[in-house]
Amino acid sequence: MGRAFEFRKARKMKRWAAMSKAFTRIGKDIVMAVKEGGPDPDANSRLRAVIQNAKSVNMPKDNIERAIKRASDKSQGDYKEVLFEGYAPHGIAILVETATDNNTRTVANIRSYFNKCDGSLGTSGSVEFMFDHTCNFKIPSEGLDAEELELEFIDFGAEEVFDDEDGILIYAPFESFGAIQKELEDREIEIISSGFERIPTVTKKLTKEEQEDVEKLLEKIEEDDDVQNVYHTMEESED
Repeated sequence: MGRAFEFRKARKMKRWAAMSKAFTRIGKDIVMAVKEGGPDPDANSRLRAVIQNAKSVNMPKDNIERAIKRASDKSQGDYKEVLFEGYAPHGIAILVETATDNNTRTVANIRSYFNKCDGSLGTSGSVEFMFDHTCNFKIPSEGLDAEELELEFIDFGAEEVFDDEDGILIYAPFESFGAIQKELEDREIEIISSGFERIPTVTKKLTKEEQEDVEKLLEKIEEDDDVQNVYHTMEESED
């Protein structure tokens, strides 16, 4: 198996944010999707993808509809996607994806987390090159074969296709998202969820004590309401 498989396997063993955090994250995604392409999912592929993700974490239909309605209101502020880059202790690179309506607040908060945990916030481009920006899709496995699907979707950018516990996962470069989404929809293959991830091209193994130092910083960052995703180059254990 490739890097995407190993990355996914390790990430699954880690704790995930509470459901309320997941709902907050998706709520922001809905606002950004509606502001970009309008409130009609049929005419807005990004919104369709967000709605699928909302359903995959059991977000109630009423919540989704309310979020779309709020996002359509002209008085609703927009969120700006801002990427932060820096280093945790022991030379671990960190990428932080945020969605914020107050960049000054977000910058101050992220900088304070790095400073308090002996890390350092870097400049744009300082660590982003250490990660591959990928897109992914989860589809049902019934009636489909991962190996055959991989061969069929290579032409649309797919790099790794493999079986997961409750479906098949397709990984591809970030820019292939639209082509793969369209092909799956054209084939009437259900998309359970989709998204983007940044997979480290190299990882660093730390001692247990060093890992704890890095985890302190990761926890502080992940708890921030403006933070959508956090990625790092620390080798993740499966225990």
